Amino acid sequence: MRVAGRLDFERVDVSEPASISSGIAARYATAVFDLSKDAKGLKALETDIDALGAALDSSDDLRTLISSPLYSRVEQGGAIGAVAKKMKLSKTMANTLALMASKRRLFVVPQMIASLNAKIAQEKGEVTADVVSAKALTKPQSAKLAKTLSASFEADVKINATVDETLIGGLIVKVGSKMIDTSVKSKLNALQNTMKEAR
Repeated sequence: MRVAGRLDFERVDVSEPASISSGIAARYATAVFDLSKDAKGLKALETDIDALGAALDSSDDLRTLISSPLYSRVEQGGAIGAVAKKMKLSKTMANTLALMASKRRLFVVPQMIASLNAKIAQEKGEVTADVVSAKALTKPQSAKLAKTLSASFEADVKINATVDETLIGGLIVKVGSKMIDTSVKSKLNALQNTMKEAR
């Protein structure tokens, strides 16, 4: 997808601190959410972000496209436009992605999706649980976890699942400011620290 000639990119964008990236993502998320809500398109927005999230999880090419400084604005814009068309994303989301490409802001798309998930959950009276597991959760596992968390937090809980193979086993569950870490990695780290202290 590279073209001959000078590549147009701003290196500073890729190395911006996480807090700045989060701020950028939050602004785009707020704009998309408000536009979708005004147009009574929250259901379509929810479908958009589920599809985008799944695509980012499964496609190395898409992750590279949004994060690599080697693509020019024009290349990113053309490619993300084709992705939006193929995925049949709503006009609001497609236009937002095009704008982000023109501003070299596509690298914050994962954070924007997370922010939009939280906004939609809040609108529906749901609580979002960010769940990290060593292997992808099956539908029954996800449903059982959501049911357990719903009982604990006395609210409908939506699972936002991601995979981190370094955890070895177990889960890390984050709901708001509360975090439950049952991962094997965490237990091994705790054991390692205990052994260091015992020396």
